[in-house]
Amino acid sequence: MDRNPSPPCSDAEEEEGDAVGNTVYSKHWLFSVLTRLIEVIAPAEPDPAASPEGARTELDEEMENDICKVWDMSMDEDVALFLQEFNAPDIFMGVFAKSKCPRLTEICVGILGNMACFQDICMSISKDENLGQVLLQRLCDSDSPTLLETSRLLLTCLSQPEVANVWVERIRENPSVYDCVCFIMSSSTNVELLVKVGEVVDKLFDLDEELMLNWIKSGTCRSVGPSVDDSPEELPDFKIVPCILEAAKQVRSDNPEGLDVYMHILQLLTTVDEGIQAIVQAPDGGKETWSLLYELVCQELCQPDDPPIIVQEQKTVLASILSVLSAMFASQTEQEYTRMRKNMPLIGSLIRILQYMEGCGKRAVENSKESEQEETGKTDVNEEDFHLKILKDICCELLSNMLQELTKENTLEGLHQGHLNEQTCSCAFQNLLPLYSASVESFLEVLREADQTLADNLEKRFPSLKVHT
Repeated sequence: MDRNPSPPCSDAEEEEGDAVGNTVYSKHWLFSVLTRLIEVIAPAEPDPAASPEGARTELDEEMENDICKVWDMSMDEDVALFLQEFNAPDIFMGVFAKSKCPRLTEICVGILGNMACFQDICMSISKDENLGQVLLQRLCDSDSPTLLETSRLLLTCLSQPEVANVWVERIRENPSVYDCVCFIMSSSTNVELLVKVGEVVDKLFDLDEELMLNWIKSGTCRSVGPSVDDSPEELPDFKIVPCILEAAKQVRSDNPEGLDVYMHILQLLTTVDEGIQAIVQAPDGGKETWSLLYELVCQELCQPDDPPIIVQEQKTVLASILSVLSAMFASQTEQEYTRMRKNMPLIGSLIRILQYMEGCGKRAVENSKESEQEETGKTDVNEEDFHLKILKDICCELLSNMLQELTKENTLEGLHQGHLNEQTCSCAFQNLLPLYSASVESFLEVLREADQTLADNLEKRFPSLKVHT
């Protein structure tokens, strides 16, 4: 059976006034489905398909088929308004309270998610405190499809400015949300679910710094979380950073957009001192975080065999990753993983990113000239320039800090490995000057000890940097 069968048409031609709004869907049919739904959760007589506790654990095929049609129909605003008038959210509340059927719960949350796409309905759903609390409890569900639909619903509400603060406050007052979200990020292998939960966390942190700080500080006491039979179950003391890292590892290969989301969450953490400390003062001193980000930059993103235009596609995830690496490098220069002898490939990758951006910049100028008369084209180019500038600024900051830490031995190793040569050094200097002239001059002094000829050639290209020894 199809997961979401085609919605039924109304018999409006035969029964005037039966159509829902301007649609061809039947009011009478919708009434009948919702009425049957009420009977499913509150049967007048014992149901042979029910569990020993008295609640059905599976939907019969006809009911599932019909309620899935309602799920599809609810994407239409007229249908969503009709469901709202018929008090469908209250019916769904009954489903959440009494149903033991995961599929039915998933569908009902999905219908609410579709209804919440419309502003007035979203406001009504959001302001219903009882419904809001019940929906947050769905995050502790053991059923992945239900978790996915719940996350979609929350993201829809958080994306509407009129009600976002209602949900932020509600989540802030419910510590169990943190536990459930961390449980999902640390243990789920469902990539689609991990991406959607990541989007919820990203949105929450972006909306409310206080909530982010609370979550950074959480994990100091044992907490109650989801279990298969809805009985309380003790969870480990979750820390936000390891959970984010685990989720990022799960999505990195299959979902580039998901990786982007989790890297941005880490970047948001570094906007507050407590977030940076949560990363670098982990039991491993931040080694796991550094290793993951290092691998992404040096082995997966913006590689030598990629075309330069790849930097356009990867600019946001690269900016997030480099921002976190920069914050870690600035705060933990004594850690073994930040020692320069291990990070010459990272310097090479930073310079390659700058080289690719130069190529993209030239292309953007050419495109701008070709579309001078097209207003939308100019807007797109300007937006691309803006994001590339952010990436360049972050890249240059990290590169300048790393160049200042190079020793003669590190530099010789970089020359031997091919990360440093006249072309790459020229690119670095071109981008770092004049803002980071002190860093460039410091590096040039060290380079003179390692390769006098290369240092002299660079001085000729950049005469303002002549270093007298």
